[in-house]
Amino acid sequence: MTDQPKKTLKLKPGASGTGANPLRRPVRSQAPARARPLAEVQAERTARQAAWEARAPSLREPGSGGREGQSDRPSRPPRSDRPDRPPRDDRPARPARPERAAGGRPFQDERRPRPASDAPRAPTERPAPRSDGLVRLNKRLADLGLCSRREADEWIESGWVLVNGQTAAMGLAVSETDRVEVLPVAHRRQDSRVTILLHKPVGYVSGQPEDGHESAAVLIQARHQWRSDPHIRQSPGWQPQHARGLAPAGRLDIDSTGLLVLTQDGRIARQLIGEDSEIEKEYLVRVQWAPDGPKGPGVVSQDVQSVVPPGVIERLRHGLSLDGRPLKPAQVDWQNPEQLRFVLQEGKKRQIRRMCEQVGLHVVGLKRIRMGRIVLGNLPVGQWRYLRADEGF
Repeated sequence: MTDQPKKTLKLKPGASGTGANPLRRPVRSQAPARARPLAEVQAERTARQAAWEARAPSLREPGSGGREGQSDRPSRPPRSDRPDRPPRDDRPARPARPERAAGGRPFQDERRPRPASDAPRAPTERPAPRSDGLVRLNKRLADLGLCSRREADEWIESGWVLVNGQTAAMGLAVSETDRVEVLPVAHRRQDSRVTILLHKPVGYVSGQPEDGHESAAVLIQARHQWRSDPHIRQSPGWQPQHARGLAPAGRLDIDSTGLLVLTQDGRIARQLIGEDSEIEKEYLVRVQWAPDGPKGPGVVSQDVQSVVPPGVIERLRHGLSLDGRPLKPAQVDWQNPEQLRFVLQEGKKRQIRRMCEQVGLHVVGLKRIRMGRIVLGNLPVGQWRYLRADEGF
């Protein structure tokens, strides 16, 4: 094996020094500085101090700002001489903080108590109607069935609403004689919005995520669409924007299952959950007879119909109140010895469960099977489909 010749770097013409590297920067001379006599250094310091005192004599006075050109301010009196503030020893001691857990928060028994989810809430008072006969423009649009109030605010802010031929402003109040028009761009925007029917499983909340539980809206994905829908060709094709801005129109609690409507269309939301909505909602409810509570003695879970007093069903149909207000009449019948069928025209929070508790029944299963003319049908649990153009509530 022969040795490879070593490569040598040739110097360019004009490079000085034998073996000098033309790529290296010239190094400055680092010769040690000349030592100065001590008397010379002290004389220089004395001259600098004299010049500084001659230029700014006020800087040496107490109370001065410490910089040239600032006015002299009176010095701050000591803490004991200030009448507006007591001495530190005379101040009341701060209350001791509660002992904290390892996570940095107070222990559970020292936290502010949280209200129970089933606790009755005080009824909210509706604003009284205006005496001048005027109503806000967003309410007028909602009363005409054109959109929801939130959607109306978006239209007004975008300049798509005209009142007597003029572009309307936010917060405008109108009368019945005013001419209200909506530009076609608003209707086109509305027609592009979708409504989705979901068979919600147990363990998901209808609205925003809470207490570690996911929202049912996370199931609105292409892989969860009902592919066996016989009318799938009449539905719009899946697009990612269809999963954005969906709002539940009629909630189901975390322990309930069945038909859940998620919509981007304010008209459908108002139709289902508006103040004047009369859409029927049908439920199948499995119950136990528990007059002393679900953990008390005498709980009956088999052939419940035979032990329930006759007046219980009559009270469920009419005569109960929630949150201080009487409930609307409901249709309640036995579907089988352990299951009731409810048909309601309202939807208060956990309404059926709270109604049953008042008459000694305990709900162990709840499923919504119909909203208006839309039925759950064969839609599998955890899957969804689009509301078709030929369907309506």
